[in-house]
Amino acid sequence: MRALPLALSAAALAVVFVPVAPAQAAAIPAIQLVKVYYNSPGSPDNGANSSLNGEYAQIKNTTRKAVSLKGWTLRDKTSAADHVYTFGAFTLGAGKTVTVRTGKGTNTSTVRYWGRSGGTFAYIWNQSADTAYVRNVSGKLIDSCSYNSSRVAYKSCL
Repeated sequence: MRALPLALSAAALAVVFVPVAPAQAAAIPAIQLVKVYYNSPGSPDNGANSSLNGEYAQIKNTTRKAVSLKGWTLRDKTSAADHVYTFGAFTLGAGKTVTVRTGKGTNTSTVRYWGRSGGTFAYIWNQSADTAYVRNVSGKLIDSCSYNSSRVAYKSCL
């Protein structure tokens, strides 16, 4: 009879010493949305290029290796085809961040331009609530970032 309590005590000790990973230890996506600046300075306005470029999304490579984003997409919650930015030949360096601006400009290694124009309907990000999605070339969702506030101009996604 004495063996049963000893066995139960040993089982209880085994449970106590089992290592458990914390809930927040979930894997960080290799490519991660960092920020969505959805309320460009001076808006509402007439959709001038400077204002369109005042709204943007930032995407970071969290790995130690460069990642080709060719064919990857960035989009908002709408189903409108013109609300999808598709990366052309572009490699995001290890630990680097790229800013995708809504308006027109000259692409660099740190800034890409959606190339939109045409007044107030050219904005991508809604000023009070929206979601940004990053998908890989296969269409798999890699990261998303939602906001629901008109009290601030941007959402930090980290």
